[in-house]
Amino acid sequence: MARPPFRSRQPSPPPAVMTIEELARYLQVSKSSLYKLAQEGKVPGQKVGKHWRFRKELIDRWLGEGKAQE
Repeated sequence: MARPPFRSRQPSPPPAVMTIEELARYLQVSKSSLYKLAQEGKVPGQKVGKHWRFRKELIDRWLGEGKAQE
């Protein structure tokens, strides 16, 4: 009997556009802290209806520029 293919236990990479929950997990911060940063315009994101969305490319650039520490 053949074995099923091996599956890596590593988490899948974050999507190109993340929800607040996905970004909180990616940045390892609480959702409430992230909501506050987003509402204050301190993290690059935009609202789509009632929901926040964040582009990974912009988040990575924002982190690289050191703006996360402001």
